[in-house]
Amino acid sequence: MEVILREDVANLGYKDDIVNVKKGYARNYLIPQGKAIIATESAKKVLAENQRQRAHKIAQIKADAVELAAKMEGISLTIGAKTSTSGTIFGSVTNIQIAEALKEKGFEVERKIIEIKDSVKEVGSYVAIAKLHKEVSVEIPFEVVAE
Repeated sequence: MEVILREDVANLGYKDDIVNVKKGYARNYLIPQGKAIIATESAKKVLAENQRQRAHKIAQIKADAVELAAKMEGISLTIGAKTSTSGTIFGSVTNIQIAEALKEKGFEVERKIIEIKDSVKEVGSYVAIAKLHKEVSVEIPFEVVAE
């Protein structure tokens, strides 16, 4: 079943993308939650017209994302965490701590767009990915140290 996404959905697509999903996923989750609409011919025409009108604004948003990615390219973060004597962290480091550390460095990044591949449960060096735009992402190296 084809649906048009009304907002970004993790592991599925970005706002205004037309994606194929199973009928149950669309009818039981995406449509009732307001995350998607059924991709009828009229809905596709409306989407095309809206995208045409927003093309300049979208280009500006992408340019801003590229500029922010260029500024964030050389940045490295250090995050302190309470640890045991063996170096294991009590809890884990999440995207919330990464977003706070970026905010201290002067970068306003929403925590939802920061993704950490591995679970961070020990002291060491890791990499987080900030997806600033659907075509622009930047890797942020960070080191976890004992407090």
